[in-house]
Amino acid sequence: MKRIAIFASGNGSNAENVINYFQQHRCGGEVALVICNKPDAAVLDRAARLGVDAVVMPRAEINDPDRLLPVLDEYGVDVIVLAGFLLMVPGFLIERYRNRIVNIHPSLLPKYGGKGMYGSHIHEAVVAAGERETGITVHFVSEGCDEGEVIFQASVPVAGNDTPADVEAKIHELERLHFPRVIRETFID
Repeated sequence: MKRIAIFASGNGSNAENVINYFQQHRCGGEVALVICNKPDAAVLDRAARLGVDAVVMPRAEINDPDRLLPVLDEYGVDVIVLAGFLLMVPGFLIERYRNRIVNIHPSLLPKYGGKGMYGSHIHEAVVAAGERETGITVHFVSEGCDEGEVIFQASVPVAGNDTPADVEAKIHELERLHFPRVIRETFID
């Protein structure tokens, strides 16, 4: 059984989707833990409701191998999934989990990636640039922000009258449809 830790910072809709998928599909993977850097994030309530342990670790603890690694070891974590995690992953974690940390990004990388490009900022930039398509990218996490090897991309059209909220809704649907399956195909199947 591959044990997954989800790192998240906010609402947790992607985390909930991944947890539900692995609870329903009994496919050799399970979400064992949620790590969150914000004590008031909604993802903590979602994890509790779904029966998944959650640990709040501020940035300083996440960046400290003597604090973070024992928690991951305690839960026997094999794979790390970033789902709306807004901190840079520390180098020691990337090294230990090389090609076993994935992120989902709400654009077709390399477009609209890098520092400051997350959430609504991306959707606003896509609309402002007059893009005709956007999408999601699932990629391995590397030392560079949004620069890891691409595992999967899916796209959707952007209509001329789409607002950032419209684009966000389309992206959420792609995330819901694809993210858990890509995790499964990458690490479990």
